[in-house]
Amino acid sequence: MSDYKPPFHMTDKMTFLIAEISEQVGRITVLQEGTISPHLRRKNRIRTIHSSLAIEHNSLSLEQVTAILDGKRILGNPNEIKEVQNAYEAFELMLGLDPSSVDDLLKAHKLMMNGLVPEHIHNLFAWYRQAELHPLIKSAVFHYEFEFIHPFADGNGRMGRMWHSLLLGKWKELFFWLPIEELIQSRQKEYYDALGAADRQADSAGFVELMLEIIRDSLKEVTVVGCSTDQVTDQDKTLAERLFSVLGDNTLSAAELMERLGLSHRPTFRKNYLNPALEQNLIERTIPDKLNSKNQKYRKCK
Repeated sequence: MSDYKPPFHMTDKMTFLIAEISEQVGRITVLQEGTISPHLRRKNRIRTIHSSLAIEHNSLSLEQVTAILDGKRILGNPNEIKEVQNAYEAFELMLGLDPSSVDDLLKAHKLMMNGLVPEHIHNLFAWYRQAELHPLIKSAVFHYEFEFIHPFADGNGRMGRMWHSLLLGKWKELFFWLPIEELIQSRQKEYYDALGAADRQADSAGFVELMLEIIRDSLKEVTVVGCSTDQVTDQDKTLAERLFSVLGDNTLSAAELMERLGLSHRPTFRKNYLNPALEQNLIERTIPDKLNSKNQKYRKCK
């Protein structure tokens, strides 16, 4: 038995976030009857790859990444194009990987880039197998510890985030397809600040809390990209059509749409109006590859 023990303490905020995440997982599981469409899986996988590489300063756009993975030729840095292809191969391998296997970690890393793994990683894997913590907690601790150990010459960030998703996916399959990295990218400064703070404090609790928030928010976004139209209720359709009507031929921000609808509570607007309208392909975003952009607006689908 390994005596490796990451510096970490449980907080009340983590307990609260776990409850919220579990509620979202249950909701999604019921709505999707335990399945996610192949189209949605591929779409979310592409978003994940784009965001993960963007965090590592790959300059290719979401549209370019999509084109590469559709087998089309694009103009771009050959190394960046290769990173996309490698990442896709690694993620395609993910369903067959054992998250407690160092050999499988090396196999996945080899698809992205070459490197060596020290004894610290073996101890980390042994700790994960033995730790009696909720999977949401210990997968986030693993993520931090992997980044701290920094076992490879390159690719540590990509591998740490991928393995976090793999650990969660072995707990609940929907996490294989959840584009968590997109929200990490949108909160990139917080992400790196939390890693740095955990290093200084020798305690990863703050990083774990941030990752739980990101996971919770990613689950909330599933309704934006997820459910098929036959899973939308009649009420959803009615409210979505109302939004469609007030939008007209304009291109409007969320705040402008809320004003036209006479709404002041943003969560209600997103849940009852905006998300169903997006799900039914009535409207589209003007900046589809940056969901949380402050310049985001909406228009009727072309």
